[in-house]
Amino acid sequence: MENNIYNVKNKKFHCKPSEREKALIIICVAILFITYIFVRGYMITETDLKVNFAEKFLGPSAEHIFGTDAVGRDMYIRTVKGLCTSILVGVVASVASVFISLIFSVLLTVFGGKMDTFVNWLIDVSLSIPHMVFLIVVSVAFGRGFKGIIVGIALTHWTSLTRVIRAEILEIKQENYIKISKAMGKSNFYIAFNHVIPKVMPQILVGTILLFPHAILHEAGITFLGFGFNPSTPAIGIILAESMKYLIYGHWHLAIFPGIALVAIVVCINFFGESLKNLICPYAYHR
Repeated sequence: MENNIYNVKNKKFHCKPSEREKALIIICVAILFITYIFVRGYMITETDLKVNFAEKFLGPSAEHIFGTDAVGRDMYIRTVKGLCTSILVGVVASVASVFISLIFSVLLTVFGGKMDTFVNWLIDVSLSIPHMVFLIVVSVAFGRGFKGIIVGIALTHWTSLTRVIRAEILEIKQENYIKISKAMGKSNFYIAFNHVIPKVMPQILVGTILLFPHAILHEAGITFLGFGFNPSTPAIGIILAESMKYLIYGHWHLAIFPGIALVAIVVCINFFGESLKNLICPYAYHR
C-alpha cells in the first residue's frame, strides 16, 4: 500500500509534458518569434537605416548588438528588416505554390485517368530540373525583384506538395462514401469540393508551413547570387553578399549574425510546421 502511494506521488510530481503539450509550446514560441521579427521589421523606416560613416565597421556592442556595416548602418536593424522581407516572400510564395497544388488536386479528382498521368509526368519533369537553376531562369525571365522571386519559387516548389496530395486523393477515391456519392449521381466537382479537398486540408496546411523555410532559403540563395532582389532592397541575401568582401579584413560580424538569424528563423518555422503536423495528425506522435 505504501509503495502504491509513493508511486502515485512520484508520478504526480515528476510527470512530463505530453507530445501534444510540447507541440503547443513550440508553436506558441515560434509564433511569438516570427510575429516579433515581422512587426519589428515593418516598423523600421529609412531613418533607421541611415548612413553614418563615423560609425562604420563597429563591432558588436551594447549600442549596436550586431555591429555596423561599411557605411555605419546598424546590422541588427538591417538583419531584422531583411528577415521581415524573407518572411513576406515565404508567405506569398508558399501560398502561391499551394494554390497551384490545389488546382491540380481538383483536376485530379474531377478527371483522373489521363490527367493523373499528365500531372505525374509534369511532376517528374519538374523534379528532374535542379531547383536553383530553374528558379534563377524563371526569376530573371520575370524581371527579378519580388515578382520574379515569387513566380520562380511557386513554379519550383508546387511539385512536392502535389505529389503528397495526389497520393492522398488516390486513396480517398477508394473510400466507400466516395463510391456512394457517385452512385447517388453526385458530380465529380461536387465530390472534389465537398469530400476530397476538405479531407486533404490538414496536409495542405502543414505543407504550406513546411514550404515556408524552403522559400526563404531559396530567396536568400538567389539574391546572394545576384538574381533576386536588387542591392537597394533590405534582404538577407544582399547583406550576406555584401559581407563577403569584408571577411578578409576581419569584419566577421557582417556575415555571422545575419547568417545565424537566417538559420534561426528557418529552424523556427520548420519546428512550427513539424509541431503542427503532430497536432493535426494524431498518429504522428505518442502520448
